[in-house]
Order: sequence, then C-alpha cells, then structure tokens
Amino acid sequence: MEWIFWICLAGVVYAYFGYPLLLLLVNGLLARLRPARPARFQPGEAPPVTLLIPAHNEAAVIGNKLENCLALEYPGELEVLVVSDGSSDATVDIVQQYGRRDSRLRLIVLEERKGKANALNVGLEQARGEILVFSDASILLDPGAVWEIVRPFADPRIGCVSGEDHIEGGGGEGLYGRYELFLRNQESRYGSIVGASGSFYAQRRGLVTPFLEGFAPDFLSVLNTVEQGYRAISLPEAFGFMRALSSTRDEFQRKVRTLIRGYTALFRKASLLNPLRAPLFAFFLFSHKLMRWLVPLFLLGLLMSNLFLLDRPFYLFTFVAQLLFYGAAFLAWRGVARVEANPLGRIALYFTAVNLAILVAWLRYLRGVRQEIWTPSKRVPGGGETP
Repeated sequence: MEWIFWICLAGVVYAYFGYPLLLLLVNGLLARLRPARPARFQPGEAPPVTLLIPAHNEAAVIGNKLENCLALEYPGELEVLVVSDGSSDATVDIVQQYGRRDSRLRLIVLEERKGKANALNVGLEQARGEILVFSDASILLDPGAVWEIVRPFADPRIGCVSGEDHIEGGGGEGLYGRYELFLRNQESRYGSIVGASGSFYAQRRGLVTPFLEGFAPDFLSVLNTVEQGYRAISLPEAFGFMRALSSTRDEFQRKVRTLIRGYTALFRKASLLNPLRAPLFAFFLFSHKLMRWLVPLFLLGLLMSNLFLLDRPFYLFTFVAQLLFYGAAFLAWRGVARVEANPLGRIALYFTAVNLAILVAWLRYLRGVRQEIWTPSKRVPGGGETP
C-alpha cells in the first residue's frame, strides 16, 4: 500500500506543482537559446474581423454585451455577428434594436435550438472577417481586447489566440482561473497552449473547421490549429471581465458539461499525444490535461491507501490532514460562515468540487453520455464591468 500512496501523491503533486515548475525551467532554458520576438500587426495593417457571438436566451446580458462590442476600439473593419440559437426570450428583439442603430451588427435567427456547434457553423458561413473572434454573451471585453487578440496574427505561424477571463468575485473559481492563465502564458512562450478561453478566443478563418456538437469548441479549435502545423497562444493583453457563477452547484454542473466535451475532443485527437509527432505539445497536453483529469483517481488512491498505513505517525498525520481538508470543503459548501469567509476554505471547496466534477464527468463519459446540447452558464447579469 505504501507504494500506491506515494505514486498517487506524486501524481497530484506533479499535476498541480511539478508541471508548472518544469514549464518555468524549460522556458528559462529556451529563452537563452532563442529569445522571443513576437510579430504584431500595426494599426494600418488591421485585417477584417468578425466577432461571433452565439446566444441562447441571453436577454439578461445581451444588451450590455452589445453596448460593449460596439464600443470596442478596433482600427480596421469589425463585424459583430450574433447567432440566436432558438432563443425563446427577448434576445432577438434586443439584438434587432441595436442592429437598427449600428450597421456593423448583424443577426442570424435560428428558430429551432440545435446547439452551440450548429450556431457557430451557421455563423461561419455568414462571417466576412479574415480573423474570427469567438465570444460568449457573458463576458465584457476590454476596449482594446479585440485589437490585441488580432495583432499576433501578423506572425504567419500563429493560428489561434486565446484571451484571458478576469473573474470577479470568484473566490476559488477566480484563483483557479489565474492558475490556468499562468500555465497558458508559460506554454505560449515557445510552444502552444492546450486550451483556449471558451469565452474569448480568435482563430484564422482558413484554419477553422466545422464544429461538432458534443465537443468543446475552444479546445477543439486549439487541437485543430496544432494539428495543421500552427501555434496557439494566450495573450494577457487581450482580456475580458466575467462574474463568477452564482453558486457552487452551477459551477459544478458547468464543469461537468465542459469536461465531457473536453474528453470527447481529446480522444478524437488522441494522436496529438504522440511525442514523435509534436514532442513539446504532446508533453503539454499530457501534463496539463490528461494528468489533471487523472487527479481524482490519485486522490481516491491516496486516501484509501492511507487507511492501511495508520500505524505510523507520518501516515496518521497525512490521513488527518486529508480529512481536515475535505471537512473544510464540506463546511464551506454548507455555508458555515467562518469557513466560507476564509480563503483556504474557499480553495478547499473549489478544489474538491473541481475534482469531484472530473470524476462525475468520467463516469458519465464512460457510460456513453455526451453533452450534445449547449446550455449557457447563467452568470450575474452584466457579466462584470470594464474599467
């Protein structure tokens, strides 16, 4: 049992701490060999852009979203294209009102709800831009965000660029988001990110392949980009603001849906895990995605193996520490004020909820469940404020 304990502990430590440290080490070595000199478009070179927004029953946030989009500072041609996916609320009416005021805004109305992938594919057929920027209705972009996310496409090797989500009032969600952004920025320096922000990312028109329902569009876009020989990067200068989900239950359900789509996409593109094909990206994909998705199994193995080692003080300590950690998560979930207000309590809750979601998603995926129909996460109306 002792070897199981240490293998499981090593798996958890590598996924959350070892991989980031290796990234820093690899980037430090590469920086000495070939300093990064990224190319950027200048204002007179700005290509035509389509900002594509799929929407299903987004009446609570779509007005603020359109105000935000139409005020963006982009030095070239900008088209804002909203695709309503069978909305039954006032989404269409609100978009039409804005469309009468600004000719840059176009609306496509799909009477029947068929899912996000179908909405995106319909939008692709109508989009006019050379660069496609994908954005959810729930995120408000910094005024210069679209220009910043487009500028790196001056480098012909860049095929996909991810923006950054700044989550307001997120507690554990916000901390986890910052951790993910750190990993993306490190992966971007000399390689490719393994996942883009689903709320805000851009891709070359010529690299976009039809989206498939049941697949995570942002993850699949990155995998397709790398598969075609281009790089996908993250850009801190391109950012937007989102509010945290209103409850841990909402975040849990969103995570499960996203994970099932992620598993589906990864196994469709499993050849990218082959280190002989693209060694650096295969290392990133294995460490960032696959190892992270195995952490719940490591945690279960760690706890169960620890039960058989309680006759030694060290293992008694590690067992009690695990129980205290999960106990803090439970108390924070139950809303015990002292624990919920403590940053460590919120971290314990979010970490536990994320890994439980990964485990639930695995169980559903292995049973053949696929997340076919897109259900947008309902965040606080307004999605945050741009400063």
